[in-house]
Amino acid sequence: MNNINEIVASVQKQPETFEEYLISYAEQVGELVNSYIPEGTHPDMERYLYKPLLAYSKNGGKRHRPLICFAACQAVGGDMPRATSAAAAIEHFHTAALIHDDIADEAELRRGEPCMHLTEGIGLAINAGDLALSLVNGTVMNDPLLDDATKVRVVTELVNMTQHTIEGQALDIGWARDGRYDITPEDYLVMATHKTAHYSGAVPLAVGAIIGGGTEAEIEALRNYGLDTGLAFQIQDDLLNLIGSEESMKKDFRNDITEGKRTLIVVHALQNSPDRDRLIEILSSKEKDPAVLAEAVAIMEESGSVEYARNYAENLTSIAKNRLTDMVKPSPSRDLLVSMADWFVNRLK
Repeated sequence: MNNINEIVASVQKQPETFEEYLISYAEQVGELVNSYIPEGTHPDMERYLYKPLLAYSKNGGKRHRPLICFAACQAVGGDMPRATSAAAAIEHFHTAALIHDDIADEAELRRGEPCMHLTEGIGLAINAGDLALSLVNGTVMNDPLLDDATKVRVVTELVNMTQHTIEGQALDIGWARDGRYDITPEDYLVMATHKTAHYSGAVPLAVGAIIGGGTEAEIEALRNYGLDTGLAFQIQDDLLNLIGSEESMKKDFRNDITEGKRTLIVVHALQNSPDRDRLIEILSSKEKDPAVLAEAVAIMEESGSVEYARNYAENLTSIAKNRLTDMVKPSPSRDLLVSMADWFVNRLK
């Protein structure tokens, strides 16, 4: 693996757009994140725990959480290497959340590969997710670059982030278990903000700013920006799962319908579609037939729900972008974070 310092140095050379930032550095940051996964003291620990977790983490996504943590640190004039452990910690939390989420949803694929609970069994998958969770606070507490006060503040952020995510997950799972179709868009926004926006936007940005020595005003401005764009990120993912052209080439395309997820598009359609009963029937049946999934999408489009969600996300990112430019001084890193909002909107079109 490349030297960690070399990876950090390369990421400091920021491209002009957020998309280029992701494309340029996802692989290097993935190596950095994986460098924090330890090795077992017994061969079978490797076989049943560390290797499955490492393999899962290597099949990573765009690594936007650690990358925006780095950008926030630099946006307030901080030293990016000091944010390395926190950036990795948040990505390990993401890994744990996905492993456990897939078990709860009885999902089959993650990033085009069979879910860990299918390849390793539910027990070992839960255990691997627990290991990833243990790496979150430990990674920060063991960082020699951070002083004790900063460690305590960052870990407090991570603990609160964990609680928020679990609260959102409880709503998501509970609604599905109880066959709840009375969920409103307002309910969805509470769930998605807790389940996704805190750990996918708010906390990576706030933690980066804390480690970078930002003012309280800068930290809160970046946190609020992360809440808004993190929520837009989730709405965007929900849309792409239904109508994204790239997603349509994947085997898990439209699996949100199969899993009966209460996305913003779905809950809006349940309130506004004359075909509500048929939509509930499809959402309740774990349907996989592409024709039936397409029928569900047509119901959502005809009720204006796809357009409603798209507009909601676009408005969120537009307002968030204006607030950020008002509160954080100009810099290439701030411009990169502004570009993140633009990237979200462009992917929705």
